[in-house]
Amino acid sequence: MNRDTADYEYKFLDAPASIESGTATESAAGDLELLDSYSRAVINVVEKVGPAVVNVHMRRKTPTRPGSSAREAEGTASGVIIAQDGYVATNSHVVEGAIDIGISLADGTEYTAELIGKDPATDLALLRVLGSGLPYAYLGDSDKLKVGQLVIAIGNPLGFQSTVTSGVVSALGRSLRSRSGRLIENVIQTDASLNPGNSGGPLVDSRGLIVGINTAIIQYAQGICFAIPVNTLRWVVTLLLREGKVVRGYLGIAGQTVPLPVKVVRYFNLDHESAVLVMTTAPHSPASQAGLLQGDILISLNGQPLSGVDDIHRLLTREAIGKTIPVVILRNWTNRIERMVTPAVSPE
Repeated sequence: MNRDTADYEYKFLDAPASIESGTATESAAGDLELLDSYSRAVINVVEKVGPAVVNVHMRRKTPTRPGSSAREAEGTASGVIIAQDGYVATNSHVVEGAIDIGISLADGTEYTAELIGKDPATDLALLRVLGSGLPYAYLGDSDKLKVGQLVIAIGNPLGFQSTVTSGVVSALGRSLRSRSGRLIENVIQTDASLNPGNSGGPLVDSRGLIVGINTAIIQYAQGICFAIPVNTLRWVVTLLLREGKVVRGYLGIAGQTVPLPVKVVRYFNLDHESAVLVMTTAPHSPASQAGLLQGDILISLNGQPLSGVDDIHRLLTREAIGKTIPVVILRNWTNRIERMVTPAVSPE
């Protein structure tokens, strides 16, 4: 009895064990290959973009009680050099109220930075440093991002310089309220871990192209972080370089980019597959006066197709202020309605 049991146990453990060992070896090799591919992607991005990520440090005056003298406080955050002539992108809230601003590279080199301009409505700011041979990163295309895509965040959280985290694009087209109280539209949500000090640093894709500027987290939440799309950055930087500030037209809506059903695209013969959903309209705003309602779908403005919120931003320039222009909407997905709207100066 004992002998049979021993033989059974021996035979049972012998043959399957060798098979399982081979399977485990193959599985481990496959896992290692996948891990190596993932690791290589992240490592390549860090080597490519890391030198262009800077530590932004500033001094600002802090509010005090009436009658007491103002105090100064120091802070640090992140930024990224986006041009070889020293232009640095960061967040508007990073440099708000700053008395002086400096940056330091990953190799420890320090520069004094000049504030070119900031746009609190998108929480973006542009700095410039004077230096030669500065490393810089290339801008990508945030319109091509897909949910689930690998992204990498590089910054200086809590003073830990050149910290790297990775994750995926969790969602697109989010809305986030800025510190100025205005909604920032078309925000990227990611689970690449961010902490205080990551603000202003780049969110990068697997090719090493900047797809966003990290801006915020939800306190006490895990894996819910936000970045401003790089295409918004392109538009803001252009205006800051040209005028030093962003003067924009104002419709008075909060919108969100949404896909259009295939039947709708075909029925109305549209040449774009997404549009802008009106989430809310402000009382007495140009949109409200034009009769736009919550739930309307904006498909064109001034004859230009609207495939997303960024298209509205691009069209509501200084030149659009005070001009009465047509806006085409879909109401209840079935009624095509054209209204006239007169953009106003955007309130600060």
